Amino acid sequence: MASHNQLGIKGERLAKEYLEAAGYEILDENWCHGKAEVDLIAYRDRRIVFVEVKTRSSTNFGEPEDFVTEAKQKNLQKAAEEYIYVMNFKGEIRFDIISIIFNKVGEHKLHHIEDAFW
Repeated sequence: MASHNQLGIKGERLAKEYLEAAGYEILDENWCHGKAEVDLIAYRDRRIVFVEVKTRSSTNFGEPEDFVTEAKQKNLQKAAEEYIYVMNFKGEIRFDIISIIFNKVGEHKLHHIEDAFW
């Protein structure tokens, strides 16, 4: 497996642990619909939260959250619409981004951006 894929998997694991520690219930991981994949789907305070996790080893090319493009947001919205249809969910939803930056010694900085886009 390519090292950037391993970094992404590590980031998603950390994001999941962070959300669980913050009181979120993880409903799904890597949920796919068409070309869209939602990294984490969580539930808290009667709201489903669709979470995009972006992990990088540096900020040389920008912050991780800068890479959640408009096209990516549209794909996530389509996937969310399908998910709430399949689950027959009638409540509120939200889209969050969790960005994680690892330094050269393996330490990380996690930033949770709630209600990042719609």
